[in-house]
Amino acid sequence: MHVTIVDHPLIQHKLTLMRRKSTPTSAFRQLVNEIAMLLGYEVTRDLSLTNRTIETPLEEMESPVLAGKKLCFVSILRAGNGLLDGMLSLMPSARVGHVGLYRDPTTLTAVEYYYKVPQDIGDRLAIVVDPMLATANSAIAAVDRLKQGGATKMKFVCLLAAPEGVRAFNTAHPDVPIFTAAVDRELNDHGYILPGLGDAGDRIYGTK
Repeated sequence: MHVTIVDHPLIQHKLTLMRRKSTPTSAFRQLVNEIAMLLGYEVTRDLSLTNRTIETPLEEMESPVLAGKKLCFVSILRAGNGLLDGMLSLMPSARVGHVGLYRDPTTLTAVEYYYKVPQDIGDRLAIVVDPMLATANSAIAAVDRLKQGGATKMKFVCLLAAPEGVRAFNTAHPDVPIFTAAVDRELNDHGYILPGLGDAGDRIYGTK
């Protein structure tokens, strides 16, 4: 499986707190935000730098800054917005796109209902965010759509993945690396990750 598991102790600790069914909505939402920031450090580790001349209070110097156009976070609605907020607090000047998808409860396939990204997405690194990579149908559909829109450089970030989802995503998009906090055991018959943490969207927004 082509996937990077970000095993930082703080991420693993916070993920355990999120998995507990007794964790309330407010705490769950805050934990998603915190883990998103920590994942953001890892997924942006290889951003390109260039030097710029600045003045410190004492002298002029050449100092590194990010090179090229600002990256774009692309949230797979609605649950992706939970990760989006944390990553934006790390990189507030990033552009933001949204892909609205819902999972057909019978076929488990992804159905698109909204798409809006920067026009110059092809010139930017697109970091696609969604808490769960379960069947991977939504993630594959979102990346398909982004490629149709001109995106060429992408990474996918999630909290949890299932082996089945990782395999399906790798097969469909071998050029898009996956970053996650954990790869769990398997999917159940309803396409939920086991042991997992339940429905991330419902737990973020308190809708169940």
